[in-house]
Amino acid sequence: MKHGKKYQEAAKTYDRTVLYDPSEAIALVKKTATAKFDETIEVHVRTGCDGRHADQQVRGAVVLPNGTGKKVRVLVFAKGAKADEAKEAGADYVGEAELVPKIQNEGWLDFDVVVATPDMMGVVGRLGRVLGPKGLMPNPKAGTVTMDVTKAVKEIKAGKIEYRLDKSNIIHVTVGKASFTEEQIAENFSALMEALVKARPSAVKGAYLRSVTMASTMGPGVKVNPLKCQ
Repeated sequence: MKHGKKYQEAAKTYDRTVLYDPSEAIALVKKTATAKFDETIEVHVRTGCDGRHADQQVRGAVVLPNGTGKKVRVLVFAKGAKADEAKEAGADYVGEAELVPKIQNEGWLDFDVVVATPDMMGVVGRLGRVLGPKGLMPNPKAGTVTMDVTKAVKEIKAGKIEYRLDKSNIIHVTVGKASFTEEQIAENFSALMEALVKARPSAVKGAYLRSVTMASTMGPGVKVNPLKCQ
């Protein structure tokens, strides 16, 4: 992959073979985020898990103390009093079965997170082929299948993010924006790593956190010492 001039210049400002302390890595990532827009700060964690085994899956959610810096649009599948509750909590969209054809046939996807009450999962299940590949399917482990829609919506709006293994056993998550202070990013990063360490499957042998890399949207990756993240 060919990188632009700015990326190459940024990559020269530090040693890409060194494992940095989290605070040093955050400072470097902020320094190399030179795009004209407010870049997102991402963390990529390579784990020692084998996601092909059910007992080595890692999936959950964590509320970042300083949020993600992004306005999150929440869709809630609920009916009756729960639908009213979702609206009052600040959900952007609330509906029932009438939303299925809109998503399935019209390709409507103007939302970032989907929450559903358990009694609506039969309806939401019909959207598995659309929502599943996009990582939007509600899941009890992530707290998005729940009767407490008020709590779910408010936490998501406050900065709750979901983490899960991809096919390469890597977890990709956002921990803020380049405009955040180093302290804000550090607090978010710390909350994320604490959650990931707690989520370690007991079946995993050897090193759990194999590598941790932090980067801005357009910037080069900075390697973080995994031992300083636990």
